[in-house]
Amino acid sequence: MNKLVVSPSPHDENYVKTSVIMLNVIIALVPAFVMSAYYFGWRSIMLTAVCIVSCVAFEFICRKLMKRDQTIGDLSAVVTGLILAMNLPVTLPPWIAIIGSFVAIVITKQLFGGIGQNFANPAITARIVLMVSFPSAMTNWVYPFWYQNPTDAVSGATPLVVNSTEQYSYLDLFIGKCGGCLGETCAAALLAGGIYLMIKKIINPAAPVAFIGTLALLSAVSGGDPLYQILSGGVFLGAFFMATDYATTPISTKGKVVFGIGCGIITFVIRSFGSYPEGVSFSILLMNILTPYIEQLTRNKVFGAKEAVKNEK
Repeated sequence: MNKLVVSPSPHDENYVKTSVIMLNVIIALVPAFVMSAYYFGWRSIMLTAVCIVSCVAFEFICRKLMKRDQTIGDLSAVVTGLILAMNLPVTLPPWIAIIGSFVAIVITKQLFGGIGQNFANPAITARIVLMVSFPSAMTNWVYPFWYQNPTDAVSGATPLVVNSTEQYSYLDLFIGKCGGCLGETCAAALLAGGIYLMIKKIINPAAPVAFIGTLALLSAVSGGDPLYQILSGGVFLGAFFMATDYATTPISTKGKVVFGIGCGIITFVIRSFGSYPEGVSFSILLMNILTPYIEQLTRNKVFGAKEAVKNEK
């Protein structure tokens, strides 16, 4: 006689575990990390290691103090540290990176309940806090291969500051031969990682395509150079690795499209009219805040269901 077993969902034994998803994200970021080490030298490796180790340590300590089950095994803290490192300049002092890790893990993630409960992307929040708190250190850009000529270590500029193909060609932007944060310079490496995640069905292409497409369209309409705009700064890093975060972005495809369009519009407005040359991080954070409202407006209606009628007295 077969017994009916009742248990909580998920009931599919083949569902993808969090650790598997995070491992795929790490694999997808490996090309960007390798290119950052190639262009920016040993400090890139050191800064990345500091971010990852401090994020894992803060999560371990925080879960211990809160007397909750340890979650460092799901690799989410490793992903947060890696993405945070990709958003930092190579000259940043390690102690500032540790502060960023604290903001990402303790304040943005664990104080809200841990993975899946945070309202905003931890790495983005940490980057913005560091930008506001340490503006000089966070905008101290260097040219690639600075370690071959240390006296030139602080003479670089990001493509968005230059905003011209006279100094940086499209090829320079695509392969990463330009100034910027560790992981945002090489568009080719980020594109490869994004394609890998889409092939593995880890991310939905709706948000990245809507984000990049909206920014390109607005740049073209305003008389700018759309290709230069999407290859510059952190567009690919934000679109593929931060605008696709499960916990802080809409669930439905329609919601993801709206989220991506909103990111593209805000990024364009900040780049065109704001005091900061880059707007990707701010755009994603602002859209993270609007995610609950986007989900409410774009949620799918149950077929055949009727909306409840309020009783009028």
